[in-house]
Amino acid sequence: MITIQRFDKNQKFEKGKQAEVNEFLYKSLEEYGDPIEDINAAIKYALGEENAPGGFVLVAFEDDKILGSVVVNRAGMTKYIPENILVYIATAPKCRGKGVGKKLMEMAIENVDGSIALHVEPNNPAKGLYKKLGFTNKYLEMRYIKN
Repeated sequence: MITIQRFDKNQKFEKGKQAEVNEFLYKSLEEYGDPIEDINAAIKYALGEENAPGGFVLVAFEDDKILGSVVVNRAGMTKYIPENILVYIATAPKCRGKGVGKKLMEMAIENVDGSIALHVEPNNPAKGLYKKLGFTNKYLEMRYIKN
């Protein structure tokens, strides 16, 4: 049986679980991921550490095994920028296409106050799920990376 747990500034991870979720996301995001330090920073932000606005982390478990996870950070803004950013979502490779990602997304939508933004690469197969759940493509994002 699959269970989904929410972790935030009030509901912290058990010892060792945060590192396990970080490692899970790092491996499962594959080519769509970021360095492990960046994933860890997003999780800490979601947990409200270091005076961050917070957010939450959802983790899908079967027994004690992680099947998927979502990290949502509060943007600290309203109206002109969505209040929440879905930073990461990943499912274990063996679970893809079996509804775990959809359940995580639906629970993420239920758990936010306000709108959600997310970034998705054009070739990411999850793009279809986001569209089915009502996400639209309003902008083309451009970035200037200052070194």
